[in-house]
Amino acid sequence: MGKNLGDICRAWSGGVGRPDPVALRLVQSDLSPRDYTFGQIDALAGQFANVLRDVGQDAGKVVALFMPKCIEVFASFLGTLKAKSTVLSLFANFGDLALIDRLADCGASCVVTRRASLERLQRIWPSLPALQVILLIDSAVDVAPNVLSLPSRLARASSEWRTATVEEDTPSLIHYTSGSTGKPKGVLHVHGAAPHIEHSMAEIMQLGRDDIYWCTADHGWITGTSYGIIGPWLLGITQVQFAGGFDPDHWFRILQDQRVSVWYTAPTALRMLSRADDIDYRRYDISHLRSIFSVGEPLNPEISRWGRAVLDRDIHDTWFQTETGGIMIANRPGLAIRPGSMGKPVSSIAAAILDDAGNPCATRTTGHLCLRYPWTSMFRDYLNRTDTYRAKFANGYYDSGDLAFQDEDGYFWFAARNDDVINTSGHLVSPFEVESALLELAEVAESGAVGVPDPILFEKIVVFVALRKGVAVTDELRMKFRLHVANRLSAAATPQDVVIVERIPKNKSGKILRRVLRARYLGQDPGDLSTIEDQA
Repeated sequence: MGKNLGDICRAWSGGVGRPDPVALRLVQSDLSPRDYTFGQIDALAGQFANVLRDVGQDAGKVVALFMPKCIEVFASFLGTLKAKSTVLSLFANFGDLALIDRLADCGASCVVTRRASLERLQRIWPSLPALQVILLIDSAVDVAPNVLSLPSRLARASSEWRTATVEEDTPSLIHYTSGSTGKPKGVLHVHGAAPHIEHSMAEIMQLGRDDIYWCTADHGWITGTSYGIIGPWLLGITQVQFAGGFDPDHWFRILQDQRVSVWYTAPTALRMLSRADDIDYRRYDISHLRSIFSVGEPLNPEISRWGRAVLDRDIHDTWFQTETGGIMIANRPGLAIRPGSMGKPVSSIAAAILDDAGNPCATRTTGHLCLRYPWTSMFRDYLNRTDTYRAKFANGYYDSGDLAFQDEDGYFWFAARNDDVINTSGHLVSPFEVESALLELAEVAESGAVGVPDPILFEKIVVFVALRKGVAVTDELRMKFRLHVANRLSAAATPQDVVIVERIPKNKSGKILRRVLRARYLGQDPGDLSTIEDQA
């Protein structure tokens, strides 16, 4: 038996004669903050759990959270877990098809949302036979017999909820992968994930009780739940959350004004910050910022150098997946950074580079990045795709689907997704290396590289480049890009085509959607687009 994740704030809440520390500082779009203590969060979660019981959505149901970042996200997340139901955390800007894919696949019976999203949900309701009730966070009255006011019910609900221990394999939350091929897959996690999340956060981020922590990830992503809700509160840490969007000035004012000491963000955000030519970051006081971590895609060496040169901070790259549930390999304070490297495994994790036959690869030989299982935060199934789940495991290892290599000193280096590596003239080329080379050029804001079929080369390298403001498109510029990659990497890595675009499609964790670039170049259906950032 294990602890219920819904009770993580209770251990740190105040009691008779004890202080009640701040658990959450929720910064609004206008940068005004509001503090919630551990006791307040636990009480709100208890009220929500009682509401779920009252409307028949406790004990084994799937409760979907479909709203932007607000206090109701945290209360309903923990309250659902208290009630032993399963959380499905969704991005607030999902469209009809993305919602149908996820809500129908997991059989969600309850959705917590805003009035602004009600019309969309009602439109697709006929496609969701399991959906029983919608709880509106911003309606004072019930709208229909099965569209109910959450505030009115919370006002009547007791904050007392005594949760019994749960089996460690009790489902806790579902996240859907971004659908790099085909439809997104529902990844199931359990309450027993807590030990690894807590251990990895303590070991890698090295947080203390006096730290102020900010994870910028949306709660629709695994980072936003494992390390934006669960992790910091397992350690009793005060965390900052921002209800606004990306804005360099706002972000650095938060770092300054809220005295953030540990910051967890994405390489895409760091690249955007590095390209904000109108912002002088030296005017912000970030002296209390001790550590910066990144996640979501490999950290380009150029951004590592920018962090050191401009922010006077190392940026510690971390690697994990929706499926792993927690950080597996990472850079961390005390471990010398090798720009471009993923770092070394968490102490409780055994990682290996294996060839196609499952044998260990030689040093600096690219192979499959695999993890020895089990570990507590690992996923327990792909919903309705158990055969696909089982195929990920063999001979005691989980195959991550990433290609990487290990150097002589035990550092791991990302090469590509297994289905992203480019085979051109018999040479295997990492798209990440091509993209990183292009980002070294002052004219380049973002870049993406893919391989497309070619009758002579088997695959030719095509790069997509978003230019910085004021840069003119010329044939000479395209040639400069090609020559730079060839000189920086090898002649085999020379792009055969350079496509100038407004932006590079990325999902909401910042990963470049190369399949979308490839499909657009070939005039094919790009597949699921629901997780593209800013996608309506």
